Amino acid sequence: MKISTTTILLFTFVLFSLSGCKESSTETNKEPISTENQVRYATGFSIVKYDGYSLVTVVNPWPNATKNYTYILKESGGIIPDSLQNNIQISVPVKNIVVTSTTHIPSLELLEVENALIGFPNLDYISSEKVRSRIEAGKVTELGQNQDLNTEVIIDLNPDVLIGYGIDNKNPTLDNLEKSGIKIMLNGDWNEQTPLGKAEWIKFFGVLFGKEQKANSIFSTIEKEYKTTVDLVKNSSIKPSVLAGDIFEGTWYMPKGSSWGSQLIKEAGGAYLWKETVGTGSLALSFEVVFDRAKDADFWITSGQFSTLQEMKKANTHYSQFAAFKNKKVYSFRNKKGKTGGILYYELAPNRPDLVLKDLVSIFHPELVPNYKPFFFEQMK
Repeated sequence: MKISTTTILLFTFVLFSLSGCKESSTETNKEPISTENQVRYATGFSIVKYDGYSLVTVVNPWPNATKNYTYILKESGGIIPDSLQNNIQISVPVKNIVVTSTTHIPSLELLEVENALIGFPNLDYISSEKVRSRIEAGKVTELGQNQDLNTEVIIDLNPDVLIGYGIDNKNPTLDNLEKSGIKIMLNGDWNEQTPLGKAEWIKFFGVLFGKEQKANSIFSTIEKEYKTTVDLVKNSSIKPSVLAGDIFEGTWYMPKGSSWGSQLIKEAGGAYLWKETVGTGSLALSFEVVFDRAKDADFWITSGQFSTLQEMKKANTHYSQFAAFKNKKVYSFRNKKGKTGGILYYELAPNRPDLVLKDLVSIFHPELVPNYKPFFFEQMK
């Protein structure tokens, strides 16, 4: 989803199960014909392949969602059983698409289907060079703000499918678009709590475009690179202490102990100072509490609010009291931006945890990845 430098997202990890549909004896296509595209890390969706169609079930697209969403992706000539006829049906492969989160963009680009994108809310957030070229050529339409989409423009575009997301069960704009005949699919990639779980949502787009094998191959490469990097630090006896986050509107926000960010720090061989905290969202702490525990931390990974140490000190002079600040061991992803100011980390990092992990290893254990130049993070000057 699109995220500004000051947005704090609360994430909830959820396990799910997929209930089978009871079919009459006259229905065909009861059994899956393939298991090669089974989802293994993501907890928020499943894909089951049948002869002539795929069954995609999205679970918990936002924290504490009480409903599952089932979609039928129908291939040409596919026969849909009577018991599934009430679900949303989308003809695949889709030819054009509207997405609503920057985290959807990398999947389109990796699958080489970015030319199918015809609309997006707040185009300035997009960093992808390929998509920006299409925007500049007038091939991607501005749709307003995500929570206030321009429904008239979307109806005129008439995409094969619109990929939406929600932060709760109140999505009046998406509901109205669906009533107008627009096919809506919810995507909950932002609600995943494991690095590989977030990245696996490329398979969601793969099945939409008939590129399941390509999506599987891309994810397998990401998975392999991620695990290889994890193996690099397993035998390291040194675990430097790590502080995360910074102050926003008087409160210090940082990831809880089971969150995506905390997991990445741990697997990169860092000792996150709040790793024992329970939950997957954000901690909200006072400066005094943070300073008491983290004043001598070896490294500091900021939230991306600042580009330089001087900016940090100007925002809060007390930042300069931390050892990591004094030793210039503060790192930020803010300076890697698209042409119109969109921060690349927010767009690409959830899709490429292998790059984030290797960046962090290069910060905490540079000797393990000699000559590696971090992709997202920079040491603040």
